[in-house]
Amino acid sequence: MLQTILSIAGKPGLYKLVTRAKNSLIVEALDETHKRMPVFASDRVTSLADIAMFTESEDMPLGQVLAKLRDKEDGKESSLNWRKASGKELTDYFAEVLPDYDRDRVHNSDIKKLLQWYNILVKNGVTNFEEELAPTDGDNIDDRQEAAAE
Repeated sequence: MLQTILSIAGKPGLYKLVTRAKNSLIVEALDETHKRMPVFASDRVTSLADIAMFTESEDMPLGQVLAKLRDKEDGKESSLNWRKASGKELTDYFAEVLPDYDRDRVHNSDIKKLLQWYNILVKNGVTNFEEELAPTDGDNIDDRQEAAAE
């Protein structure tokens, strides 16, 4: 099922869009709690489908980067402990996943966040990244709700 997976600035983890309310979005945490909460226009919300990683050629959509990571890890959680890994370990590991990533613009914190998000998604059974996180034109939330309804 096509769903909108969101990152909310200032809040840890990832969230799944449940529905729209009058002046907010209702999201559900992608963790053990599955807690639902409203997100307002003042919150900085980004769909993972709108995120791309810098490479030496064209920017690569996050869904494709996560798919490469899934292929490297055989669909399991990341073998690298992103919390304890050194900067060199992070860059070496990510170079195996995406050899032509832009080393000047992709920081260690970006790699850590990517690994954290990957683990959250895998734990929640989201592994078809190419489809789930495919970029859409226009307002992603509406586009995805219409696609899911079809």
